Amino acid sequence: MSAAAESDIGVDRDGVVAEVSRPGGSSRALVILAHGAGSDRNSVLLRTLSEALVARGITVARIDLPYRQQRPKGPPSPSKAPADREGIRAAVAVLRPLAPEGPLIIGGQSYGGRQASMAVAEDPDLADGLLLTSYPLHPPGKPDRLRTEHLPDIGVPTLIVHGRSDSFATSDELSAAAALVAGRVEIVEVDKADHGLKPERSGVGELTAAAVDEFFLEGAS
Repeated sequence: MSAAAESDIGVDRDGVVAEVSRPGGSSRALVILAHGAGSDRNSVLLRTLSEALVARGITVARIDLPYRQQRPKGPPSPSKAPADREGIRAAVAVLRPLAPEGPLIIGGQSYGGRQASMAVAEDPDLADGLLLTSYPLHPPGKPDRLRTEHLPDIGVPTLIVHGRSDSFATSDELSAAAALVAGRVEIVEVDKADHGLKPERSGVGELTAAAVDEFFLEGAS
């Protein structure tokens, strides 16, 4: 399935900063993606994912989390994580009317995806699904510090895209963690890819878009 991009829209209101890309035809779903800890909405990975998803008729919004809106560089503060989750909720409220048809899927890369998953665990009605790329299961080299407490509270379908060389989780560790999620889960493994997923050469854009289509939209018009 292919659909040329109709337009890119910049959004900056009500605490939401986003770039929205819409397909030329009707939209089959809305995907809201948040960036990783050291990046922003214009990261190569998020733009690569967006291009591939829009080609399949899906509207994509790439958002800047509140901490990134406050400063252009630097990692998030753990104390500000609840505010970042509020930013994801605000993005859902502001951006949902741009693509009201089809499911609403939220997520993103590493930190952004983790905050989206925590927001869904706190508010089960926030979204219809989760798309998590490079879920940061634990800090590199510290497998005893698992970030899994909220996973049993996630009831929506969850698609996880994981680089086989990711230092934040081995494939076996991630599979064990995914089993804790209450909802349906699928893990897509990306060969020869680390935490950044190497979007310039791993084919992760099309791989992810195809998985989103099959996992969330199979049978949808």
